[in-house]
Amino acid sequence: MCGRFASSTKPEDLVEIFGVEQWDPTEAIAPSWNVAPTDAAYVILDRAPKGAGEPVRQLRVLRWGLVPAWSKTAETAVKMINARADTVHEKPAYRQAFASRRCLIPIDGYYEWQTVPAVKGKPRKQPYFVSRADGGVLALAGLYEFWRDRSRPGDDPGAWLVTCTVVTTEAEPLLAPIHERMPLFLDPGAFDAWLDPGLSEVEEVRGLLVPPAPGALTAVPVGAGVGNIRNNGPELVREIDAGAVDRGDLSLF
Repeated sequence: MCGRFASSTKPEDLVEIFGVEQWDPTEAIAPSWNVAPTDAAYVILDRAPKGAGEPVRQLRVLRWGLVPAWSKTAETAVKMINARADTVHEKPAYRQAFASRRCLIPIDGYYEWQTVPAVKGKPRKQPYFVSRADGGVLALAGLYEFWRDRSRPGDDPGAWLVTCTVVTTEAEPLLAPIHERMPLFLDPGAFDAWLDPGLSEVEEVRGLLVPPAPGALTAVPVGAGVGNIRNNGPELVREIDAGAVDRGDLSLF
């Protein structure tokens, strides 16, 4: 799964990396090394301006945690930060977005927690930071959705909420000992098809949900500070002494 991630790449660099054609600099958000559910995040999507004309590749800021269009409240977002690749096409919360509202969520990497046997006392959770071995941006497959707050008038800027979710798949062998699932990330060759809103044939889209071959990712143990959403800084992704993890030396965390 994916419950926390880091996103510090400058939006200007994301524009270049993903061939973005439309971006409003006033939408820029601060870099974060501890993005949590309901936080703002950058996404890449192809969408026709105001619903007309040819799709344009855009860099947008959306809220993480998908709220289905039919939901009565926005409170479901915390529960819908991830969508399983094997069922995303059929689940009521995701199937409409899967058909035509797909996006990429560019991140530095994500955090996952492994249960470590207790040396003394009860087992604890050891966080790991997972990122591309080549240091590049990790492009997660995602979905986005529009939700209308019916308690507000239609011309109220706060009447619409646009949210996103991360598609997950089975973890590759390197990561399986940490957690059985991982975010599904895509290589550049799959970007155009995944983002194409005109591609709506379910089986064809499902065929894109194939993660790159194992070996592209690396996982390093990091300090427990990431577990507190109040903590935010590049030190959160810094590797700690692997020997200390094995020894259960909490003084280093």
